[in-house]
Amino acid sequence: MATIEFTKNERPTLGIEIELGLVDSKTLALSSSFPELAEHLRDHPELQIKPELMQCVVEIITDVCDTVDDAEVDLRNKLIAVEQATDQLGLRLWWGATHPFSLWKEQKISPDDRYHQLVELLQELARRLVTFGLHVHVGVDSGDKAVMICDRILRHLPTLLAITSSSPFWEGRQTGLQSHRSKVMEGLPTAGMPTLMRNWSEYVWLVNHMVQTGFINTIREIWWDVRPHNNFGTVEVRVCDMPGNLDDTLAVAALIQCLVKALSDEIDGGTYQHDCHPMMVQQNKWRATRFGTGAHLVDSYTYQVMTVAQAVDQLADKLTPVAAELGCEHHLERCRHIAASPSWADRQLSIMADTGSAEEVVRQLSEVSRISPLV
Repeated sequence: MATIEFTKNERPTLGIEIELGLVDSKTLALSSSFPELAEHLRDHPELQIKPELMQCVVEIITDVCDTVDDAEVDLRNKLIAVEQATDQLGLRLWWGATHPFSLWKEQKISPDDRYHQLVELLQELARRLVTFGLHVHVGVDSGDKAVMICDRILRHLPTLLAITSSSPFWEGRQTGLQSHRSKVMEGLPTAGMPTLMRNWSEYVWLVNHMVQTGFINTIREIWWDVRPHNNFGTVEVRVCDMPGNLDDTLAVAALIQCLVKALSDEIDGGTYQHDCHPMMVQQNKWRATRFGTGAHLVDSYTYQVMTVAQAVDQLADKLTPVAAELGCEHHLERCRHIAASPSWADRQLSIMADTGSAEEVVRQLSEVSRISPLV
């Protein structure tokens, strides 16, 4: 079997990946314009924009950062440059986990052999992946620890999904869910909740087994809600919908960085690996998917039902010393406000109720999310 080496990080570095929709400025529908955007920015490789499966998506990636403030400077500069380019191309950026009315059948697949192999393997399950998510990487110092953190962070994933929920629509329909994206992702055979793993060796065995039996082509086709990333030496949290603006994105990234650091410290101090039942996590994830910040979650220790705001308050109280150590207290504090407010999904639904126009949802929220003023 192939050996998979884990790149060691001595500190909890931070990397943020944001997936944004490209929409036509006039029709406000998704536009398969990534090739044009990439060509427009070809002389600026430092922007680190990357294609995704669909040409209507642009992924913007930070450098490896030490703090959330560093990541903010990085993302703001890149977003301003991308906004200037999209303005010139007659496009806007959509910050939401699904588009309110565009059809997945109309989106073009990126011209990449890997993506076309993926579509051939997964068929409609891949073609439906017109979704936009937030991925956050936090550095850890060993593969074994990365696997343990993936296990111990599970019970917090529904809370992260609840405060980022931003996908109430699918192909022009109100789905009744706050995060339809999470259900689209769960249609993939290697997405959703990760399987039980006890150490790095078991993870390596599992990956090799799936590749050798033809279940996946590469390790990159594991899309769990949280996963170890061996090349970066990180725990990558992937459960989140794309929040509706940069400030909320940074707040959630701060919460994740603090969580991973706190769990890493707990492991160093000695702890039992499995601290909640997977069915409890599944139940809470469904509640977050359905109700967003209005969900009532079950505490996996006390089995008491609490609001998302209460869950975030408890987490923020516990993580405040870690946030002080990492220099992200004000970002973590913002999570309390997010949890106590209407979700981005709620805001989309409110605009739709007021205007009766899915286009107006995109128009208003694509203006609100801009970094630079709309000219």
